[in-house]
Amino acid sequence: MKVVILAGGAGTRISEESVTTPKPMVEIGGMPVLWHIMKEYAWYGYREFIICAGYKQAYIKQWFADYFLNSSDVTFDFTEKRNDMYVRSSNVEPWKVTVADTGADTMTGGRIKRIQKYIGDEPFMLTYGDAVCDVNIDRLVEFHCSHGKIATLTSVVRRQDKGVLDISDVGVVKAFREKRSDDGMPINAGYMILEPEIFRYLEGDDTIFETIALEVLAKEGELMSYRHDGFWQCMDSLREKQLLEKLWAKGNAPWKVWEQEDRYNGSAER
Repeated sequence: MKVVILAGGAGTRISEESVTTPKPMVEIGGMPVLWHIMKEYAWYGYREFIICAGYKQAYIKQWFADYFLNSSDVTFDFTEKRNDMYVRSSNVEPWKVTVADTGADTMTGGRIKRIQKYIGDEPFMLTYGDAVCDVNIDRLVEFHCSHGKIATLTSVVRRQDKGVLDISDVGVVKAFREKRSDDGMPINAGYMILEPEIFRYLEGDDTIFETIALEVLAKEGELMSYRHDGFWQCMDSLREKQLLEKLWAKGNAPWKVWEQEDRYNGSAER
């Protein structure tokens, strides 16, 4: 499955950083939060990414254009009037990344619709480019395959201002509504899996994925929730960025699954 990451918003709530840098490129531990999210997925074997860019999309493209060079040891040979470059070693990840310009003002559903041509007729993963999580993606995929519905989202219980879910005892999402400041119910944490039928629920650039597509899917009984009781944290504010930075600096970043024991053979993957 391909992994689609929504990375086109302006990030106005973290304007201290996003005024010069797209929000998904704000750094945690010296690397963009987008990189952290991709590392999570790649550890589970999902290494083909489609980045839905928009605001300052050229910045994201340039970062990936420079990534190989910046992650390698390189010799520049100018002797004998030459200009040769040799890559001695590289730590770059084996990823395939498509950065798509989905428009500066396009809504979330419109961004997903624009990259339909890169998905084809197959299920795909979708998440937001501003939150990290330690959800077990193997189990998430297993859950999605078990119920036969169009969409699965990962839910967490947080007292925050995200989209609120009404979930039945067996995991069916009965309603999806916009947030209220006093909510303490399960929220949509992203880390979704979608069948290709989702594109029928998306129209033009003005389609808001959360308040149109997900609400309709919930009413039709086609939206399921995978409950995650572990770590999840968005980066909507400078305070939240500082929290993630502190966890990373202390070596206590729960989303850093790629430094944990390999789930298949017990060895640490580096």
